Amino acid sequence: MTTQSVKLYTLNYNELRTYLFATLFVAGNIVLPQLCHLIPQGGLMWLPIYFFTLVAAYKYGWKVGLLTAIASPVINNLLFAMPATAMLPIILTKSLLLVAATAAATRLFNKFNMLTVAAVVVAYQFIGSLIEWGMTASFAAAVQDLTIGLPGILLQVVAGYLVIKKL
Repeated sequence: MTTQSVKLYTLNYNELRTYLFATLFVAGNIVLPQLCHLIPQGGLMWLPIYFFTLVAAYKYGWKVGLLTAIASPVINNLLFAMPATAMLPIILTKSLLLVAATAAATRLFNKFNMLTVAAVVVAYQFIGSLIEWGMTASFAAAVQDLTIGLPGILLQVVAGYLVIKKL
């Protein structure tokens, strides 16, 4: 797998651009889930709340990713009651793991290709599923993202890679 020459940015909290980009990615994480929820079990299948968090964290750094990861599920819950309030701790945990996995991958591998994006998605989903299992004591609930959500995982890897590459 070849490494792409893609400019990745690291923005800081004292830059207005950080908040502007985070706002755009949060908006994406509001619109995309609403579109997916038009399909029965679309949210469970496509895992849309994580997509723009992945793009934000990979392309603009963990600070933009962190703002996106926290604000997206909270705002969606307040506006649309989705994700359900009971699911917020799990969604927030997985979103934060996604940002941490992205930060670790960019630091450890110092390259961008589809394999590193796949490693990030697999890492946050696997660790997140273990944590969810501990939080819910339900193995079935914990592996739901890995079974029903497989199309969303593949979408995150392929479309996430393409969007990050094109931005």
